[in-house]
Amino acid sequence: MRKLATRLLAILCIAASGSCKQETPTDKIMTEHIIPKPLSIAYGTEPFEVTAETQIHVDSDSSAVGRVAELLAGLMRPSTGFKLPVSRKNADSLGSIRLSLTGDSTLGDEGYLLSVNRRMVLLQAYKPAGLFMGVQTLRQMLPHEIEVDSVRNVKWEIPPFTIRDKPEFAYRSAMLDVSRHFFGVDDVKRYIDLISLYKMNTLHLHLSDDQGWRIEIKSWPKLTEVGGKSQVGGGKGGFYTQEQYKDIVQYAADRFVTIVPEIDMPGHTNAALVSYPELNCRDTVLTPHTGTEVGFSTLCTGNETTYRFVEDVIRELAAMTPGPYIHIGGDESHVTPIDDYIKFMNRVQPIVNKYGKNVIGWDEIAKASLVPNSVVQFWADVDNSLMAVAKGAKVIMSPAKKAYMDMQYDSTTRLGLHWAAYIEVDSAYDWNPSTYVSGILRDNIIGVEAPLWTETVKTMDDIEYMAFPRLPGIAEIGWTAPADRKWDEYKYRLAVHGRRFRALGIDFYPSPKVKWKE
Repeated sequence: MRKLATRLLAILCIAASGSCKQETPTDKIMTEHIIPKPLSIAYGTEPFEVTAETQIHVDSDSSAVGRVAELLAGLMRPSTGFKLPVSRKNADSLGSIRLSLTGDSTLGDEGYLLSVNRRMVLLQAYKPAGLFMGVQTLRQMLPHEIEVDSVRNVKWEIPPFTIRDKPEFAYRSAMLDVSRHFFGVDDVKRYIDLISLYKMNTLHLHLSDDQGWRIEIKSWPKLTEVGGKSQVGGGKGGFYTQEQYKDIVQYAADRFVTIVPEIDMPGHTNAALVSYPELNCRDTVLTPHTGTEVGFSTLCTGNETTYRFVEDVIRELAAMTPGPYIHIGGDESHVTPIDDYIKFMNRVQPIVNKYGKNVIGWDEIAKASLVPNSVVQFWADVDNSLMAVAKGAKVIMSPAKKAYMDMQYDSTTRLGLHWAAYIEVDSAYDWNPSTYVSGILRDNIIGVEAPLWTETVKTMDDIEYMAFPRLPGIAEIGWTAPADRKWDEYKYRLAVHGRRFRALGIDFYPSPKVKWKE
Protein backbone atom coordinates (compact mmCIF):
# COMPACT_ATOMS: atom_id res chain seq x y z
CA MET A 1 0.00 0.00 0.00
CA ARG A 2 2.86 2.41 0.83
CA LYS A 3 4.41 1.87 -2.62
CA LEU A 4 1.03 2.41 -4.32
CA ALA A 5 0.42 5.60 -2.35
CA THR A 6 3.88 6.86 -3.21
CA ARG A 7 3.31 6.27 -6.92
CA LEU A 8 -0.10 7.98 -6.82
CA LEU A 9 1.41 10.96 -5.03
CA ALA A 10 4.18 11.19 -7.63
CA ILE A 11 1.65 11.09 -10.50
CA LEU A 12 -0.45 13.84 -8.92
CA CYS A 13 2.63 15.98 -8.28
CA ILE A 14 3.94 15.61 -11.84
CA ALA A 15 0.50 16.42 -13.25
CA ALA A 16 0.32 19.59 -11.16
CA SER A 17 3.81 20.98 -11.55
CA GLY A 18 5.76 18.85 -14.00
CA SER A 19 8.09 17.42 -11.36
CA CYS A 20 8.10 16.02 -7.85
CA LYS A 21 10.83 15.27 -5.33
CA GLN A 22 9.76 13.60 -2.13
CA GLU A 23 11.83 13.38 1.01
CA THR A 24 11.58 9.96 2.61
CA PRO A 25 12.99 9.28 6.08
CA THR A 26 16.03 7.73 4.42
CA ASP A 27 16.48 10.80 2.21
CA LYS A 28 16.55 12.82 5.41
CA ILE A 29 19.32 10.61 6.81
CA MET A 30 21.26 11.16 3.59
CA THR A 31 20.63 14.89 3.72
CA GLU A 32 22.06 15.02 7.23
CA HIS A 33 25.15 12.95 6.60
CA ILE A 34 26.87 13.34 3.24
CA ILE A 35 29.13 16.22 2.12
CA PRO A 36 29.70 16.67 -0.79
CA LYS A 37 26.18 15.88 -1.93
CA PRO A 38 26.13 12.79 -4.20
CA LEU A 39 24.96 12.77 -7.79
CA SER A 40 22.03 10.40 -7.27
CA ILE A 41 20.51 8.34 -4.48
CA ALA A 42 17.85 5.63 -4.50
CA TYR A 43 15.79 4.74 -1.43
CA GLY A 44 16.47 1.52 0.51
CA THR A 45 14.63 -0.31 3.24
CA GLU A 46 16.78 -2.02 5.89
CA PRO A 47 20.19 -0.81 7.16
CA PHE A 48 23.39 -2.82 7.27
CA GLU A 49 24.86 -3.38 10.71
CA VAL A 50 28.60 -3.67 11.21
CA THR A 51 29.25 -6.36 13.83
CA ALA A 52 32.13 -8.37 15.25
CA GLU A 53 31.57 -10.83 12.40
CA THR A 54 31.86 -8.28 9.59
CA GLN A 55 34.72 -8.67 7.13
CA ILE A 56 36.02 -6.43 4.34
CA HIS A 57 36.43 -8.26 1.04
CA VAL A 58 38.50 -7.07 -1.91
CA ASP A 59 37.79 -8.33 -5.43
CA SER A 60 41.15 -7.31 -6.88
CA ASP A 61 44.87 -8.03 -6.71
CA SER A 62 45.54 -4.29 -7.03
CA SER A 63 47.76 -3.02 -4.23
CA ALA A 64 45.95 0.34 -4.43
CA VAL A 65 42.59 -1.33 -3.83
CA GLY A 66 44.12 -3.24 -0.94
CA ARG A 67 45.34 0.02 0.59
CA VAL A 68 41.84 1.51 0.36
CA ALA A 69 40.43 -1.52 2.17
CA GLU A 70 43.09 -1.28 4.88
CA LEU A 71 42.41 2.45 5.30
CA LEU A 72 38.71 1.66 5.79
CA ALA A 73 39.48 -1.08 8.28
CA GLY A 74 41.98 1.15 10.09
CA LEU A 75 39.34 3.85 10.41
CA MET A 76 36.69 1.53 11.84
CA ARG A 77 38.66 -0.74 14.18
CA PRO A 78 39.49 1.72 17.01
CA SER A 79 35.91 2.91 17.57
CA THR A 80 34.07 -0.37 16.96
CA GLY A 81 36.55 -2.68 18.65
CA PHE A 82 35.95 -5.19 15.82
CA LYS A 83 38.75 -7.02 13.99
CA LEU A 84 37.31 -6.31 10.51
CA PRO A 85 39.77 -8.55 8.64
CA VAL A 86 40.54 -7.72 5.01
CA SER A 87 40.38 -10.71 2.67
CA ARG A 88 40.95 -11.18 -1.04
CA LYS A 89 38.59 -12.76 -3.58
CA ASN A 90 36.08 -15.58 -3.48
CA ALA A 91 34.91 -14.87 0.04
CA ASP A 92 31.26 -15.04 1.11
CA SER A 93 29.71 -11.59 0.61
CA LEU A 94 26.89 -11.97 3.12
CA GLY A 95 27.45 -9.73 6.13
CA SER A 96 30.49 -8.14 4.52
CA ILE A 97 31.69 -4.85 3.11
CA ARG A 98 32.90 -5.57 -0.41
CA LEU A 99 35.21 -3.37 -2.54
CA SER A 100 35.30 -4.14 -6.22
CA LEU A 101 36.56 -2.63 -9.47
CA THR A 102 34.01 -2.48 -12.26
CA GLY A 103 34.29 -2.04 -16.00
CA ASP A 104 31.89 0.94 -15.96
CA SER A 105 34.16 3.61 -17.45
CA THR A 106 31.37 6.21 -17.24
CA LEU A 107 32.25 6.55 -13.56
CA GLY A 108 35.60 8.06 -14.54
CA ASP A 109 38.64 8.03 -12.26
CA GLU A 110 36.84 9.08 -9.08
CA GLY A 111 33.22 7.99 -9.47
CA TYR A 112 31.72 5.11 -7.52
CA LEU A 113 28.61 3.01 -6.93
CA LEU A 114 27.64 2.31 -3.33
CA SER A 115 24.85 -0.10 -2.49
CA VAL A 116 23.82 -0.76 1.12
CA ASN A 117 21.21 -3.23 2.29
CA ARG A 118 20.69 -5.53 5.24
CA ARG A 119 22.79 -8.30 3.70
CA MET A 120 25.92 -6.45 2.58
CA VAL A 121 27.67 -3.26 1.52
CA LEU A 122 28.96 -3.22 -2.06
CA LEU A 123 31.28 -0.44 -3.18
CA GLN A 124 32.31 -0.43 -6.84
CA ALA A 125 34.44 1.93 -8.91
CA TYR A 126 36.25 2.04 -12.22
CA LYS A 127 39.52 3.10 -10.57
CA PRO A 128 40.93 2.73 -7.04
CA ALA A 129 40.55 6.48 -6.49
CA GLY A 130 36.80 6.01 -6.92
CA LEU A 131 36.78 3.37 -4.20
CA PHE A 132 38.56 5.81 -1.89
CA MET A 133 35.96 8.50 -2.61
CA GLY A 134 33.21 5.98 -1.94
CA VAL A 135 34.82 5.07 1.37
CA GLN A 136 34.52 8.72 2.41
CA THR A 137 30.79 8.56 1.72
CA LEU A 138 30.52 5.27 3.60
CA ARG A 139 32.43 6.82 6.49
CA GLN A 140 29.99 9.73 6.68
CA MET A 141 27.02 7.35 6.67
CA LEU A 142 28.30 5.68 9.83
CA PRO A 143 27.60 7.29 13.23
CA HIS A 144 29.98 10.18 13.92
CA GLU A 145 31.51 8.19 16.79
CA ILE A 146 33.41 6.22 14.12
CA GLU A 147 35.92 9.11 14.19
CA VAL A 148 36.86 8.51 17.84
CA ASP A 149 40.00 6.48 18.59
CA SER A 150 38.51 4.39 21.38
CA VAL A 151 35.74 1.81 21.56
CA ARG A 152 32.23 3.20 21.80
CA ASN A 153 29.02 1.35 22.73
CA VAL A 154 27.24 2.26 19.49
CA LYS A 155 25.03 0.35 17.08
CA TRP A 156 27.10 0.65 13.91
CA GLU A 157 24.34 0.88 11.32
CA ILE A 158 24.76 2.15 7.76
CA PRO A 159 21.56 3.52 6.18
CA PRO A 160 20.26 1.64 3.10
CA PHE A 161 20.93 3.39 -0.20
CA THR A 162 22.14 2.92 -3.70
CA ILE A 163 24.35 5.87 -4.61
CA ARG A 164 25.87 6.67 -7.97
CA ASP A 165 28.36 9.50 -7.73
CA LYS A 166 31.12 11.28 -9.61
CA PRO A 167 32.71 14.74 -9.36
CA GLU A 168 31.83 17.93 -11.22
CA PHE A 169 35.49 19.02 -11.42
CA ALA A 170 38.62 16.88 -11.61
CA TYR A 171 40.73 19.34 -9.60
CA ARG A 172 39.51 20.00 -6.05
CA SER A 173 42.16 21.56 -3.90
CA ALA A 174 43.13 23.19 -0.66
CA MET A 175 46.26 25.31 -0.30
CA LEU A 176 48.36 25.57 2.84
CA ASP A 177 50.90 28.37 3.22
CA VAL A 178 53.78 26.92 5.25
CA SER A 179 56.07 29.87 4.51
CA ARG A 180 54.68 32.68 6.64
CA HIS A 181 54.30 30.27 9.53
CA PHE A 182 55.89 26.83 9.30
CA PHE A 183 53.88 23.67 9.93
CA GLY A 184 55.57 20.31 10.48
CA VAL A 185 55.03 16.99 8.77
CA ASP A 186 52.39 15.75 11.24
CA ASP A 187 50.32 18.91 10.79
CA VAL A 188 50.43 18.58 6.99
CA LYS A 189 49.40 14.93 7.22
CA ARG A 190 46.46 15.84 9.47
CA TYR A 191 45.37 18.46 6.94
CA ILE A 192 45.57 15.86 4.18
CA ASP A 193 43.32 13.59 6.26
CA LEU A 194 40.80 16.38 6.81
CA ILE A 195 40.58 17.54 3.20
CA SER A 196 40.36 13.99 1.85
CA LEU A 197 37.36 13.28 4.11
CA TYR A 198 35.51 15.78 1.90
CA LYS A 199 36.87 14.30 -1.35
CA MET A 200 39.42 17.02 -2.09
CA ASN A 201 42.17 15.46 -4.19
CA THR A 202 44.93 18.11 -4.25
CA LEU A 203 47.05 19.89 -1.65
CA HIS A 204 48.92 22.96 -2.90
CA LEU A 205 51.87 23.63 -0.60
CA HIS A 206 53.17 27.21 -0.68
CA LEU A 207 56.81 26.38 0.09
CA SER A 208 58.61 29.70 -0.29
CA ASP A 209 57.95 33.36 0.38
CA ASP A 210 59.57 36.45 1.83
CA GLN A 211 59.32 35.07 5.36
CA GLY A 212 60.73 31.59 4.87
CA TRP A 213 62.05 28.87 2.53
CA ARG A 214 60.64 25.48 3.47
CA ILE A 215 62.06 22.79 1.16
CA GLU A 216 65.60 21.41 1.14
CA ILE A 217 67.40 22.02 -2.16
CA LYS A 218 70.69 20.15 -2.01
CA SER A 219 72.40 22.22 -4.70
CA TRP A 220 71.57 25.45 -2.81
CA PRO A 221 71.84 24.44 0.88
CA LYS A 222 71.70 27.94 2.37
CA LEU A 223 68.06 28.23 1.29
CA THR A 224 67.11 26.21 4.36
CA GLU A 225 70.21 26.88 6.47
CA VAL A 226 69.47 30.62 6.33
CA GLY A 227 66.09 31.16 4.68
CA GLY A 228 64.38 28.40 6.62
CA LYS A 229 65.03 29.94 10.03
CA SER A 230 62.53 32.80 9.95
CA GLN A 231 58.79 33.34 9.87
CA VAL A 232 56.17 35.98 10.62
CA GLY A 233 56.61 37.40 14.09
CA GLY A 234 60.21 36.25 14.47
CA GLY A 235 59.62 32.58 15.29
CA LYS A 236 62.16 29.86 14.57
CA GLY A 237 60.68 28.78 11.24
CA GLY A 238 61.61 25.36 9.88
CA PHE A 239 61.78 23.34 6.68
CA TYR A 240 61.19 19.89 5.20
CA THR A 241 64.14 17.72 4.31
CA GLN A 242 63.76 16.00 0.97
CA GLU A 243 62.99 12.76 2.78
CA GLN A 244 60.26 14.45 4.80
CA TYR A 245 58.78 15.99 1.68
CA LYS A 246 58.77 12.59 -0.06
CA ASP A 247 57.04 11.15 3.00
CA ILE A 248 54.32 13.80 2.74
CA VAL A 249 53.95 13.13 -0.99
CA GLN A 250 53.55 9.38 -0.38
CA TYR A 251 51.13 9.87 2.51
CA ALA A 252 49.01 12.06 0.26
CA ALA A 253 49.21 9.63 -2.67
CA ASP A 254 47.98 6.79 -0.45
CA ARG A 255 44.86 8.93 0.06
CA PHE A 256 44.61 9.89 -3.63
CA VAL A 257 45.72 13.45 -2.93
CA THR A 258 48.24 15.04 -5.30
CA ILE A 259 50.80 17.47 -3.90
CA VAL A 260 51.34 20.64 -5.94
CA PRO A 261 54.48 22.42 -4.69
CA GLU A 262 54.83 26.16 -5.16
CA ILE A 263 58.06 28.13 -5.38
CA ASP A 264 56.96 31.75 -5.69
CA MET A 265 58.94 33.89 -8.16
CA PRO A 266 60.20 36.44 -9.13
CA GLY A 267 58.58 38.27 -6.18
CA HIS A 268 57.91 36.95 -2.68
CA THR A 269 61.57 35.88 -2.64
CA ASN A 270 63.23 37.68 0.28
CA ALA A 271 64.09 34.40 2.06
CA ALA A 272 65.97 33.23 -1.05
CA LEU A 273 67.68 36.61 -1.47
CA VAL A 274 68.87 36.62 2.15
CA SER A 275 70.24 33.11 1.64
CA TYR A 276 72.04 33.97 -1.62
CA PRO A 277 72.65 37.72 -2.07
CA GLU A 278 73.89 37.13 -5.63
CA LEU A 279 70.25 36.57 -6.62
CA ASN A 280 69.52 40.21 -5.74
CA CYS A 281 70.25 43.09 -8.15
CA ARG A 282 70.42 45.70 -5.40
CA ASP A 283 73.53 46.54 -3.43
CA THR A 284 71.69 46.76 -0.13
CA VAL A 285 72.23 44.14 2.56
CA LEU A 286 69.04 42.14 3.05
CA THR A 287 67.76 40.81 6.35
CA PRO A 288 65.17 38.16 7.19
CA HIS A 289 61.62 39.43 6.81
CA THR A 290 59.26 38.70 9.69
CA GLY A 291 56.45 41.09 8.78
CA THR A 292 53.47 40.62 6.48
CA GLU A 293 54.13 43.29 3.84
CA VAL A 294 54.23 42.11 0.21
CA GLY A 295 55.53 43.24 -3.15
CA PHE A 296 58.96 44.54 -2.15
CA SER A 297 61.26 41.70 -3.27
CA THR A 298 62.38 40.35 -6.65
CA LEU A 299 64.90 37.99 -8.11
CA CYS A 300 67.42 39.68 -10.37
CA THR A 301 65.81 38.78 -13.70
CA GLY A 302 68.79 39.93 -15.78
CA ASN A 303 71.29 37.74 -13.96
CA GLU A 304 72.19 34.32 -15.39
CA THR A 305 72.80 33.04 -11.86
CA THR A 306 69.08 33.51 -11.25
CA TYR A 307 68.15 31.10 -14.02
CA ARG A 308 70.69 28.51 -12.84
CA PHE A 309 69.09 28.82 -9.42
CA VAL A 310 65.56 28.46 -10.80
CA GLU A 311 66.50 25.42 -12.89
CA ASP A 312 68.22 23.67 -9.98
CA VAL A 313 65.23 24.25 -7.71
CA ILE A 314 62.72 23.03 -10.28
CA ARG A 315 64.89 20.04 -11.21
CA GLU A 316 65.16 18.84 -7.60
CA LEU A 317 61.53 19.58 -6.80
CA ALA A 318 60.26 17.82 -9.93
CA ALA A 319 62.28 14.72 -9.09
CA MET A 320 60.49 14.48 -5.72
CA THR A 321 57.02 15.31 -7.04
CA PRO A 322 55.17 12.63 -9.06
CA GLY A 323 52.18 14.90 -9.68
CA PRO A 324 51.82 16.75 -13.00
CA TYR A 325 52.25 20.35 -11.77
CA ILE A 326 54.83 22.78 -10.42
CA HIS A 327 53.40 26.10 -9.25
CA ILE A 328 55.70 29.06 -10.00
CA GLY A 329 53.73 31.76 -8.20
CA GLY A 330 54.14 35.01 -10.13
CA ASP A 331 51.88 37.15 -7.95
CA GLU A 332 52.44 40.60 -6.50
CA SER A 333 55.88 41.13 -8.01
CA HIS A 334 55.41 44.88 -7.77
CA VAL A 335 59.06 45.94 -7.94
CA THR A 336 59.88 43.81 -10.99
CA PRO A 337 59.58 46.01 -14.12
CA ILE A 338 56.83 44.57 -16.29
CA ASP A 339 59.11 43.92 -19.27
CA ASP A 340 61.53 42.07 -17.00
CA TYR A 341 58.67 40.13 -15.44
CA ILE A 342 57.43 38.97 -18.84
CA LYS A 343 60.92 37.96 -19.99
CA PHE A 344 61.47 36.07 -16.74
CA MET A 345 58.20 34.15 -16.97
CA ASN A 346 58.77 33.38 -20.64
CA ARG A 347 62.12 31.84 -19.75
CA VAL A 348 61.05 29.99 -16.60
CA GLN A 349 57.98 28.22 -17.95
CA PRO A 350 59.93 26.05 -20.43
CA ILE A 351 62.22 24.99 -17.58
CA VAL A 352 59.19 23.53 -15.80
CA ASN A 353 58.24 21.67 -18.98
CA LYS A 354 61.82 20.45 -19.40
CA TYR A 355 61.48 18.46 -16.20
CA GLY A 356 58.18 16.90 -17.20
CA LYS A 357 55.78 19.15 -15.33
CA ASN A 358 53.01 21.54 -16.33
CA VAL A 359 52.97 25.14 -15.13
CA ILE A 360 50.52 26.63 -12.66
CA GLY A 361 50.80 30.30 -11.74
CA TRP A 362 48.69 32.99 -10.12
CA ASP A 363 46.65 35.04 -12.58
CA GLU A 364 49.42 37.63 -13.11
CA ILE A 365 51.41 35.15 -15.23
CA ALA A 366 48.89 35.69 -18.02
CA LYS A 367 50.80 38.87 -18.84
CA ALA A 368 53.56 36.66 -20.27
CA SER A 369 53.32 34.15 -23.08
CA LEU A 370 51.83 30.93 -21.78
CA VAL A 371 53.25 27.53 -22.66
CA PRO A 372 50.87 24.73 -23.71
CA ASN A 373 48.93 23.03 -20.89
CA SER A 374 49.58 25.90 -18.50
CA VAL A 375 47.04 26.66 -15.77
CA VAL A 376 46.28 30.09 -14.33
CA GLN A 377 44.89 30.43 -10.82
CA PHE A 378 42.31 33.20 -10.60
CA TRP A 379 42.42 34.96 -7.29
CA ALA A 380 41.75 38.65 -7.94
CA ASP A 381 42.33 40.07 -11.43
CA VAL A 382 39.54 39.37 -13.90
CA ASP A 383 41.41 40.89 -16.84
CA ASN A 384 44.44 38.68 -16.26
CA SER A 385 42.28 35.58 -16.08
CA LEU A 386 40.34 36.45 -19.24
CA MET A 387 43.67 37.06 -20.96
CA ALA A 388 44.81 33.60 -19.87
CA VAL A 389 41.69 31.98 -21.31
CA ALA A 390 42.21 33.88 -24.57
CA LYS A 391 45.74 32.44 -24.69
CA GLY A 392 44.40 28.90 -24.30
CA ALA A 393 45.16 28.33 -20.61
CA LYS A 394 42.88 26.52 -18.20
CA VAL A 395 41.81 28.13 -14.92
CA ILE A 396 41.63 27.18 -11.26
CA MET A 397 38.97 29.26 -9.53
CA SER A 398 40.15 30.67 -6.17
CA PRO A 399 38.39 34.01 -5.83
CA ALA A 400 39.77 35.79 -2.77
CA LYS A 401 36.32 37.17 -1.92
CA LYS A 402 34.86 33.67 -1.65
CA ALA A 403 37.55 31.01 -1.32
CA TYR A 404 40.35 32.57 0.76
CA MET A 405 40.09 30.83 4.11
CA ASP A 406 42.46 33.28 5.80
CA MET A 407 39.74 35.94 5.63
CA GLN A 408 37.83 36.65 8.82
CA TYR A 409 34.31 35.29 9.11
CA ASP A 410 33.21 38.66 10.47
CA SER A 411 34.70 41.63 12.30
CA THR A 412 34.76 39.73 15.61
CA THR A 413 36.71 36.69 14.38
CA ARG A 414 39.83 36.16 16.50
CA LEU A 415 42.05 35.25 13.50
CA GLY A 416 42.40 36.31 9.91
CA LEU A 417 42.44 39.37 7.69
CA HIS A 418 39.70 41.11 5.75
CA TRP A 419 41.38 42.92 2.84
CA ALA A 420 39.34 40.85 0.36
CA ALA A 421 36.12 40.41 2.32
CA TYR A 422 34.57 39.04 5.43
CA ILE A 423 33.64 35.49 4.38
CA GLU A 424 30.97 33.77 6.46
CA VAL A 425 30.25 30.11 5.86
CA ASP A 426 27.23 30.85 3.64
CA SER A 427 29.21 33.24 1.43
CA ALA A 428 32.02 30.68 1.03
CA TYR A 429 29.45 28.14 -0.19
CA ASP A 430 27.07 30.21 -2.28
CA TRP A 431 28.93 30.79 -5.57
CA ASN A 432 29.32 29.05 -8.89
CA PRO A 433 32.80 28.78 -10.47
CA SER A 434 31.29 28.60 -13.96
CA THR A 435 29.45 31.92 -13.67
CA TYR A 436 31.62 33.83 -11.20
CA VAL A 437 33.55 35.66 -13.93
CA SER A 438 31.75 36.55 -17.13
CA GLY A 439 33.78 35.05 -19.96
CA ILE A 440 35.29 32.19 -17.94
CA LEU A 441 33.08 29.23 -18.79
CA ARG A 442 32.78 25.72 -17.40
CA ASP A 443 35.00 24.33 -20.17
CA ASN A 444 37.77 26.78 -19.25
CA ILE A 445 37.93 25.60 -15.62
CA ILE A 446 39.74 22.55 -14.26
CA GLY A 447 38.53 23.06 -10.72
CA VAL A 448 38.48 25.05 -7.49
CA GLU A 449 40.89 25.71 -4.67
CA ALA A 450 40.57 27.03 -1.12
CA PRO A 451 43.83 28.83 -0.18
CA LEU A 452 44.80 29.34 3.45
CA TRP A 453 47.49 31.97 3.92
CA THR A 454 49.04 32.01 7.36
CA GLU A 455 49.91 35.58 8.34
CA THR A 456 47.76 35.17 11.47
CA VAL A 457 47.66 31.37 11.59
CA LYS A 458 50.27 29.83 13.90
CA THR A 459 49.02 26.43 15.07
CA MET A 460 47.08 23.42 13.80
CA ASP A 461 44.12 24.61 15.85
CA ASP A 462 44.31 27.92 13.98
CA ILE A 463 44.31 26.08 10.64
CA GLU A 464 41.22 24.14 11.68
CA TYR A 465 39.43 27.24 12.95
CA MET A 466 39.89 29.08 9.66
CA ALA A 467 39.22 26.08 7.38
CA PHE A 468 36.21 24.66 9.19
CA PRO A 469 33.36 24.96 8.53
CA ARG A 470 34.17 26.68 5.20
CA LEU A 471 36.31 23.97 3.60
CA PRO A 472 33.56 21.31 3.29
CA GLY A 473 31.42 23.81 1.37
CA ILE A 474 34.18 24.58 -1.11
CA ALA A 475 34.76 20.84 -1.44
CA GLU A 476 31.09 20.48 -2.37
CA ILE A 477 31.41 23.27 -4.95
CA GLY A 478 34.15 21.19 -6.58
CA TRP A 479 32.26 17.89 -6.44
CA THR A 480 28.54 18.63 -6.81
CA ALA A 481 26.80 20.15 -9.84
CA PRO A 482 25.53 23.72 -9.26
CA ALA A 483 21.90 22.74 -9.87
CA ASP A 484 22.09 20.31 -6.92
CA ARG A 485 23.52 22.83 -4.45
CA LYS A 486 21.37 25.10 -2.29
CA TRP A 487 22.55 26.83 0.87
CA ASP A 488 19.17 26.43 2.59
CA GLU A 489 19.54 22.65 2.27
CA TYR A 490 23.30 22.40 2.71
CA LYS A 491 23.28 24.19 6.07
CA TYR A 492 21.30 21.33 7.62
CA ARG A 493 23.83 18.75 6.46
CA LEU A 494 26.64 20.98 7.71
CA ALA A 495 24.93 21.31 11.09
CA VAL A 496 25.11 17.55 11.60
CA HIS A 497 28.80 17.56 10.64
CA GLY A 498 29.48 19.63 13.74
CA ARG A 499 29.29 16.32 15.62
CA ARG A 500 31.89 14.81 13.29
CA PHE A 501 34.14 17.87 13.69
CA ARG A 502 34.02 17.44 17.46
CA ALA A 503 34.70 13.70 17.24
CA LEU A 504 37.74 14.45 15.07
CA GLY A 505 38.95 17.09 17.51
CA ILE A 506 38.60 19.89 14.96
CA ASP A 507 38.71 23.33 16.55
CA PHE A 508 36.05 24.76 14.23
CA TYR A 509 34.35 28.15 14.16
CA PRO A 510 30.74 27.68 15.36
CA SER A 511 29.17 30.01 12.80
CA PRO A 512 25.85 31.55 13.88
CA LYS A 513 24.65 30.92 10.32
CA VAL A 514 24.24 27.23 11.24
CA LYS A 515 22.16 25.55 13.95
CA TRP A 516 24.81 23.07 15.04
CA LYS A 517 23.75 19.65 16.31
CA GLU A 518 25.02 18.75 19.75
